[in-house]
Amino acid sequence: MPITFLEDKKIFKLDTSSSTTILKIWDEGYLLCLYYGAKIPDTSFDGYEFRDWASSFSPRNEVIGENAFSPDTAPLEYSGFGTGDFRKTAAAIRNADGNDATDFRYVSHTVSPGVKKPAGMPGLWTVNESDAETLDILLRDRTTGAEVTLHYTVFADHPAVVRFVTLKNASDKPLDIEKLYSASVQLTTMDFDFVHLYGRWGAERNMARSPIEHGHTSISSTRGSSSHYHNPFAALVRHGATEDTGEVYGFNLVYSGSFDITADADYYETVRLNMGINPDGFLWHLEPGETFDTPEAVLVFSEEGLGGMSRAFHRLYLEHLIRGKYRTEKRPLLINSWEAAFFDFDTDKLVSFAERAREIGIDMLVMDDGWFGRRNNDTCSLGDWWVNEDKLPGGLGVLIDRVNALGLKFGIWYEPEMISPDSDLFRAHPDWCLHVPNRPNSIARHQYVIDMSRADVRENIWAQIDAVLSKYKIDYVKWDFNRNLSEAGSALLSAPHGEEIFHRFVLGTYEIMGRLTETYPDLLLENCSGGGGRFDPGMLYFSPQIWASDNTDALERIAIQFGTSLCYPASAMGAHVSMSRRTGFETKGNVAMWGTFGYELDPNRLTEKDLEIVKGQVTEYHKYYELIHYGDLYRVIDPWDDAYRAAWEFVSPDKREALYTEVVLRYRHCPTHFVRFKGLDPEKTYTLEGTDQKYSGALLMKAGLNLSRYPAGCGASFKLHFVAD
Repeated sequence: MPITFLEDKKIFKLDTSSSTTILKIWDEGYLLCLYYGAKIPDTSFDGYEFRDWASSFSPRNEVIGENAFSPDTAPLEYSGFGTGDFRKTAAAIRNADGNDATDFRYVSHTVSPGVKKPAGMPGLWTVNESDAETLDILLRDRTTGAEVTLHYTVFADHPAVVRFVTLKNASDKPLDIEKLYSASVQLTTMDFDFVHLYGRWGAERNMARSPIEHGHTSISSTRGSSSHYHNPFAALVRHGATEDTGEVYGFNLVYSGSFDITADADYYETVRLNMGINPDGFLWHLEPGETFDTPEAVLVFSEEGLGGMSRAFHRLYLEHLIRGKYRTEKRPLLINSWEAAFFDFDTDKLVSFAERAREIGIDMLVMDDGWFGRRNNDTCSLGDWWVNEDKLPGGLGVLIDRVNALGLKFGIWYEPEMISPDSDLFRAHPDWCLHVPNRPNSIARHQYVIDMSRADVRENIWAQIDAVLSKYKIDYVKWDFNRNLSEAGSALLSAPHGEEIFHRFVLGTYEIMGRLTETYPDLLLENCSGGGGRFDPGMLYFSPQIWASDNTDALERIAIQFGTSLCYPASAMGAHVSMSRRTGFETKGNVAMWGTFGYELDPNRLTEKDLEIVKGQVTEYHKYYELIHYGDLYRVIDPWDDAYRAAWEFVSPDKREALYTEVVLRYRHCPTHFVRFKGLDPEKTYTLEGTDQKYSGALLMKAGLNLSRYPAGCGASFKLHFVAD
């Protein structure tokens, strides 16, 4: 079993496919983390007893009788604020007396098959209870009566532990949660680099790597969304570890709101990493008997470098996070109207797109922003989700019937979490946007944020969406989110609940997304947030694909997709071929093929030459679909390390097939451009498609091939497809 309790030693041992976590119940109920790292078989941990000297500056628990024991130096598994631990702590609970001293001690535990999920939030799941096992450890603050249950789900066939925390007010007085992290991880050294993903609109998820220093290394969002600027992912990477070798600890938060991930390196050169909801702007009031759940945190361990960590996340999310029909069913190849027409379209123009798309072999036409209310630009009508018949004479049904008659499916765009000041909905309900009394509202993209914490608001938005989806044959919805939260207040939330708004907003969005996917299980939902501003596992739970960036330039997309792939699978990355000018259609297609693949252009503007290339790309989309969507990704040439080229490779799970793609970023003459391939079976013999050349997997991986004869001009690209005999 993946979870073992050694009662005589008071030790919990959590074993994944390649990692082990060891927790120990110490004297006086302190719960300590003795080890988290590579998998070990041992069941005796006599050499791991905690002993340490604490100075007079470190408060000690005198009851234990060990002059050495102090919460300030002990590897506490879930530490509270204000009771002797001066590092970054996992929790702070303000009690009815007005102080926030918090000290959790062990009470009991249970082990059960399967998974548990935080209330009202996305979480990893299993088909069979035998796929995972969950440990629940109950801790109590003996003074205040606050109780936390630490939930650990261990997936036996994956190197992953999924964690979240439930806090219950088991007292007879109110409590306020000031901070409550989803996971707190203790590591015995600071010999790590901190890896994270940073960016902005149009340049999301660039990788950064820097050594852990004494003090705090942190990334966060206070924007009410996971954001373009930091992603809720981080990794602790051993000094010297590479893409393919060395120890890596990966951390990802299943949450779409404000978050914080902080690594705290202390004076003994150990590291504690906390991750969860950002405490800034957060306070949650609990009456007696009430509970609060944190989002899930996913922890992955790899001894095969960053690449091994990435593939572990990918496989875990493909099997246990992404849900619904399109987790396994082939998704329709689509063309989106946005870059082709923006707001300037009517029924005939969209039908002309569909007619040419049918010739190419595309499966679906998506009508983007501009179909509703009086929406001819971005200054109005968000919230008025009724069809604009000035653009679409006769209504939406006429357009859909004409598109369907051509053999294409039909998709539509929504931005349900926003409201325009110039809209019928806002004029009728001006208090339905987020706002703070007596303070002017900030505006962005001519819009406010609607108050998703309110049930009446959600019901109105749902009724409008459902009226369209229930009436017409719509196969796809693109859900957009084009600004962050400011003046985050609600007309229905006042003290002591006012600072709950950020989290309640996220819960409200999750509720309506869940309602959408449950009511319309055959619908393909694609998430978007001004491009990739909410590319997180919380969104991935509801939508199997997320638009990676509004930047569709093929060369700039490479870095975006490399960064995204650190944590998220290719099948999740919305990637399209557009009319960007810097490369030809061959390279545009090769880059977009690393993702969901589709088109973002006016097909009527394609030349005959372009049209033939696009038809070939459509054929390749079907040919390589299984390999790219469900194969293992290997990053071969990293654009951050090599200024001239970038390359990646997909290998089928049975290692019988591999697809290598390379893009030239800058021309450099190099007659000895040898590339060693990755992930192949050294015992298999592979044929390079289109040739009679055969190579052993060992040769391809150890010696490599000289690829200097392939296109080398700036912006050029090529693919190599290998199939085992």
